[in-house]
Amino acid sequence: MLFNTFTFKNGTVAKNRFFKSAMEEQLGQRNRISGELIKLYDTWAKGGTGVLLTGNVMVSKQGKGSPKDVVLEPSDLAMAKAWAIAGTQNDTLLIMQINHAGKQSPKSVNKEPVSPSAVPLKGMDSFMNPPRALTEPEILQIIQDFATTAELAEQAGFSGVQIHGAHGYLISQFLSPHHNRREDQWGGSLENRMRFLVEIFQAIKAKVSKQFLVGLKLNSADFQKGGFDENDSVQVIAKMSELGIDFIEVSGGNYESPAMMQAKDSTKKREAFFLDYAKKVRAVSDVPLIVTGGFRSESAMKDALDSGELDFIGIARPLAIMPDLPNQIAQGKYQTLQTPPIKTGVQRVDKMFGSVLEMEWYMMQMGLIGRGKKPNAKLTAWQVLAQVLIANGKAGLSTGRAK
Repeated sequence: MLFNTFTFKNGTVAKNRFFKSAMEEQLGQRNRISGELIKLYDTWAKGGTGVLLTGNVMVSKQGKGSPKDVVLEPSDLAMAKAWAIAGTQNDTLLIMQINHAGKQSPKSVNKEPVSPSAVPLKGMDSFMNPPRALTEPEILQIIQDFATTAELAEQAGFSGVQIHGAHGYLISQFLSPHHNRREDQWGGSLENRMRFLVEIFQAIKAKVSKQFLVGLKLNSADFQKGGFDENDSVQVIAKMSELGIDFIEVSGGNYESPAMMQAKDSTKKREAFFLDYAKKVRAVSDVPLIVTGGFRSESAMKDALDSGELDFIGIARPLAIMPDLPNQIAQGKYQTLQTPPIKTGVQRVDKMFGSVLEMEWYMMQMGLIGRGKKPNAKLTAWQVLAQVLIANGKAGLSTGRAK
């Protein structure tokens, strides 16, 4: 099953069932595509993954969430084409993840972040400014920004885009009744709260060809009191499936409740997050489904596909350490990868910065690959901490985020 092809409804063919999920590369240079980013995807495409999904490409400068985010503009088309050529070689599909951070944007990046409503992020006051509520003209402009970015991605030669509707970014903020307290057509009922996502999807479809894939990343839930819950999520998936979304990747959580970074022991044993939720999705949608998070052994990957609960195996962090993981499995050389815990051993430091250090550790691995070097699994948490502080000061410990 792992090396079976998959044909999407629009006729696009994935050569196998390995789906490289988004990771924050932080390899943009002045918010532009870099040679390191191109080299990274060149390496991954040669490594055998069937579908490569990029990290966040932001639809506007106002939508940035980190200092080195890529913001795609018409002047970047030449570099975008080079990125697409690198990432689509070896019969690989290359999907651009497009996003707007909304209020999940550090003070160092955005002095006045925006959100559906002026609801600050709990416990983030020292790192992020309180947001202001978007006006309706601004909402309509952001919808067009998503569509324009998708259009540019197709012109560059990408195979499709993934709309990021998870992890507490702007679309996720609109979907959540906790973050979205509007009383107009963009808030209130679930139908109104999902209107922003629906109109983004429809605006994109109006600008791209039928051969261009348009997918969605969605939370199974926010895992936050009064937030977007599993029942809401299933209804959104049913609606997006009815509208013709090409694929769905499921995840969960946000900055205030980062479930995508955690898993129950029973879930860890099955090696994949959100598999139980995937069963509920199958009941309302036949759209191709990706579950990402936790897969390490070849047997667990095969079992998940054989179960019929999903169509692709979403893999992220292992590919930052072993970029040719699919090729190794195909050649019978793969041994289950044990991803190391990134800890300093100092409880207070690990409690405060553990998740950020872990993300930075993987970003550094991708940086090494982008410079034509091999990943360094022996890189310590202390080395990561030192490099972050030297490069960005203490504020740098607030800019990492999950994709």
